Amino acid sequence: MLRRNVRRMIRYPVGVAVVVGVPIVLLLLFVYVLGETLGAGLGGASAGRADYVNYVFPGILIIAIAGAPQATAISVAMDMKEGIIRRFKTMAISSAAVLNGHVIGNTIQTMVGLVIVVGIGILVGFRSNASFVEWLAAGGLLLLLTVALTWLAVAMGLVAKSVEGASNLPMFLILLPFLGSGFVPTEAMPTGLDWFAEYQPFTPIMDTLRGLLLGTPIGNSWIFAVVWCVGIWLAGYLWAQGLYDREPTVT
Repeated sequence: MLRRNVRRMIRYPVGVAVVVGVPIVLLLLFVYVLGETLGAGLGGASAGRADYVNYVFPGILIIAIAGAPQATAISVAMDMKEGIIRRFKTMAISSAAVLNGHVIGNTIQTMVGLVIVVGIGILVGFRSNASFVEWLAAGGLLLLLTVALTWLAVAMGLVAKSVEGASNLPMFLILLPFLGSGFVPTEAMPTGLDWFAEYQPFTPIMDTLRGLLLGTPIGNSWIFAVVWCVGIWLAGYLWAQGLYDREPTVT
């Protein structure tokens, strides 16, 4: 199942292009067009583009991960529409193998995209003072979030009535970093929106990444980050497994 999904990824590299393309465009836009002004807003008149690229980069990484589930949901929905899932259920293949093939394949695809995004970020001016252990911790958190959102995307692909519907269901995920601490601090937002931004899932994840990579205070953000990731993972897994088990078998 994993080999099948990796072959699909190689034949249709648009998934990696989506993971890489959108974040890079946003990074260039916010750094080179808005960075000088937003940087001054963050750190005063002496701050500028170089300060802002460090602040915004964790949010860009989250956008890269949040954009990947769309390809997974589409892939699963295509298998459903073409009847491949039902055919698999008649064979000596466990449900774990079928669903894990999609999850692991998408995780590999997303990690490849993240490496490219990090490389572009360094070229643009991102500089980290993190140790090797802190980079490992940041990578582990990104991996955990990727797996969690991928399981959620698998469930969305199974529940969607069409491939088009599956492509639309995960799109709200890519908006959440904008409504969190990804681009500006939450305290700069209007009343009401700042409350949502503070307590939505991606804000503690981005704050934790920022602390690991830049040395800013983390506090208890890492606890909420891990809890959110594990909660999304568990909800997505149970939802996907339940939908798969209810899918009728072709006789």
